Amino acid sequence: MTPHATNSPAWIFFCYASFAIALGVTGLGIFFMEMSMAMKAFLGMGLLFTTGSAFTLAKTLRDEHESKMLHHKLEEAKTERLLREVEAA
Repeated sequence: MTPHATNSPAWIFFCYASFAIALGVTGLGIFFMEMSMAMKAFLGMGLLFTTGSAFTLAKTLRDEHESKMLHHKLEEAKTERLLREVEAA
C-alpha cells in the first residue's frame, strides 16, 4: 500500500491563486461589460452557481475515490470485527 502523498506548499498556493484569479477576472469581466444590470446579475449568479457546483463535484469525486481505496475497506473490516467482539462480550 502506498502512503498518502501530500501536496507541497507551492502547489497549494498555486491552486488558491489560480482559483482567485480566475474568479476575480471573470467577475470583473462581467462587471465591466456593456449590458444591463439584469444581465450582469444573471451572469454573476451563473458564475457563483458554477463555482459552487465545481466544488461539489470535486468533493463528490474525492469522496467516491476514497471510499474505493483498499485502506478504507480494511479499516471498515477491522471496525466490524471489533464491534462483533464487543457485542459478544
